[in-house]
Amino acid sequence: MSGPADDGRLAEIEIKISYCEDLIETLNRTVYQQQRLIERMQHEIRAIREQRQADGGGFSADPVRDPRDETPPHY
Repeated sequence: MSGPADDGRLAEIEIKISYCEDLIETLNRTVYQQQRLIERMQHEIRAIREQRQADGGGFSADPVRDPRDETPPHY
């Protein structure tokens, strides 16, 4: 026999499940968007590396800087 207390508990569980399903859907969308962003950034990094290699063989083409020539941040 089910009473009013059981019906209330069942309704409460159904509400919690509904919130959980909504949260899972939101998290899935967030993970999907983050994965797309990561893939886009990986593509950009690849393109930058290819461009650097085409321009002069990598990072060795950067001029060497002396740290003593830089102004300290408090000036």
